[in-house]
Amino acid sequence: MVILTPGPAVLAFLGLGALQGRLAGALFVTGHLVGDLLWATLAIVALVWTRALDPWVFVALAGTCGLYLGYLGLRAMLSKSAAATAVALGTRRPLLRGFAFGLTNPKSYPVTLAIFAALLGGSIERIDAAEAAVLLAAAFGGFVIGDVILVWLVGTPWLVRLYKTHQLWIMRATGALFLFFAGDALLLAYDSAVN
Repeated sequence: MVILTPGPAVLAFLGLGALQGRLAGALFVTGHLVGDLLWATLAIVALVWTRALDPWVFVALAGTCGLYLGYLGLRAMLSKSAAATAVALGTRRPLLRGFAFGLTNPKSYPVTLAIFAALLGGSIERIDAAEAAVLLAAAFGGFVIGDVILVWLVGTPWLVRLYKTHQLWIMRATGALFLFFAGDALLLAYDSAVN
């Protein structure tokens, strides 16, 4: 659910894969997997060992995510052509772009946290380090399955055709969505800092 839910990284991945193919998409999701694991680990820590990390760690992460997505969103919105917009959203170096998106994806943490909280329910207090490791391993398996589905999907002819036909507008809409997520992440960071 974390991987397949539309958000900034999925939209960036779809654009990259539609323009450059499945290999570029696979490299992107491989890089993004590092961030998925980081956010899943932080969600487990937040649920199970809430006092293990200083709250300012989460404020700093939310602020960094917001600034990065704001930067990408502005570049996409202000570009003059579809090709320039594709560059603005990072179609070069897909592995590094996926890594950057994975580490700064503000959707990953709250979605992962909500899913883990729903799965664990009232048993959160009873989870120890070994069970947390099993949960993280299961999440990793789910991330890989979701990534394989996305890589398959991005190579389908109908998706490539749809994307190439409406590339400029899809990229600009993606940029606008990035700005929305950036504002949301910065608001979260601000609220966490003052409360």
